[in-house]
Amino acid sequence: MEIHAINILYDFCIMSALLFVAKILRSKIKFIQKFYIPSSLLAGVIGLFLGKYFLNVLPFSTEISSYSSILIAVLFATMFLGNKKKVSFKNMFTSVGDTFLVNAATEIFQYGIFILIGVLILPLLFNGINAEFGVLLPAGFVGGHGTAAAMGAAFQDMGWDEATSIGQTFATIGLISGIVIGVILINIGARKGYTRLITRVDELPEDMKTGLIAEENRTSMGKNTVSPMSIDPLTWHITLVLVAVGLAYLINEGLKIVFPSLSFPVYGLALITSILLQWVLSLFKLNQYVDKQVVTRVGSTATDYLVGFGVASINVNIVLKYWIPIVVLSALGLILVVFWQFVISKRFFHNYWFERGIYIFGLSTGVMATGVILLRVTDPEFKSGVLEDFGFAWIFLSIMDMLIVSLSPMFIVNGMGTIAGIVYCLIALACLLLSAKVFGIQKDNGTVQRSGEITLADFGKK
Repeated sequence: MEIHAINILYDFCIMSALLFVAKILRSKIKFIQKFYIPSSLLAGVIGLFLGKYFLNVLPFSTEISSYSSILIAVLFATMFLGNKKKVSFKNMFTSVGDTFLVNAATEIFQYGIFILIGVLILPLLFNGINAEFGVLLPAGFVGGHGTAAAMGAAFQDMGWDEATSIGQTFATIGLISGIVIGVILINIGARKGYTRLITRVDELPEDMKTGLIAEENRTSMGKNTVSPMSIDPLTWHITLVLVAVGLAYLINEGLKIVFPSLSFPVYGLALITSILLQWVLSLFKLNQYVDKQVVTRVGSTATDYLVGFGVASINVNIVLKYWIPIVVLSALGLILVVFWQFVISKRFFHNYWFERGIYIFGLSTGVMATGVILLRVTDPEFKSGVLEDFGFAWIFLSIMDMLIVSLSPMFIVNGMGTIAGIVYCLIALACLLLSAKVFGIQKDNGTVQRSGEITLADFGKK
């Protein structure tokens, strides 16, 4: 199919229809509600089965596999725009040091260990498998569909066309298993008394089940910061985001000319250009007219379409070709994150260890939204302060994430995978040792003695 603007419009219209159907299913089917399956994931799965690899009834264009790498740039462009908080590493480390260090160790170790598995072990077990295969597990698990698309695009530029579908498959497995297993872990934690704010998970507020918020509980999406007579407030915020994205692509084209042998992730550049744009807005005293809530909604919208297109565009033939190493690595990845929840998080967090750990579990198997979903089950009104701590730490973690995802493909392709994997693992170990040195090791983070029974049903009664 020749690509025209109308084809791109059709693709987004079809995905919008799938999101609409998925939302209806989420609001009506109890099983989907029980495991908090996101509408975007459900839409992607429907799109996959109605697409060319199964029933072949949806007229998607051949370009849908490229949308995720574009939408991840949009998402990263929203991370700093509208941020009015003055942050420093010193203040962050003082207030949320263990959150930052344990979270950083989680991601760095996942990349390190699976790079080593991909470079040293997989080639011995599977003839002809790429050394880059292993790094796609953390790209999909701890990175999500956007990072998998970005890293897949980098490997594609380096000559491996199968990488994107493999990465998207890992991301889909991680997202589904992260939510399902996460709910199971929460039930175990609640029964054993590990949770601080709930004791039962058999009743939930209705809006968490269906995803439909009752009128009395609705909140504003943001504020109108500019007059519609000059420019619509939503147009204004989308304009800022797309300016940052456009600058990122422009810079990337320039870097290709200067460094033709290197591949730079556009989404990482979008993060940088958004910081520069925020500085320009502050210079002209316009930063006060950017509403962070609206910018966040733009990024969340991009994420919904990103996940939908990412799942719908998976090449099933490639998945079938590599199904054994995909299953093996996925199992190892899940064992690692469960171990991290009940061993590392339990010992290295000084308070609300289960809540902090389950957020990292969700983040390490899917996307930030997965972590928030699981955290909200254990902390329905976000009373623990865990979400704020992770939000603060994420400002610095996102830069670390960008560097890891940017540099890892180049290290592996250039024969430095073993060195990179070892260095990553040592850095992760250093983060844990520093956390232990500064904040201590918790030896009695076991059953919580509560002063009163608090259930999710109580939070639903407002």
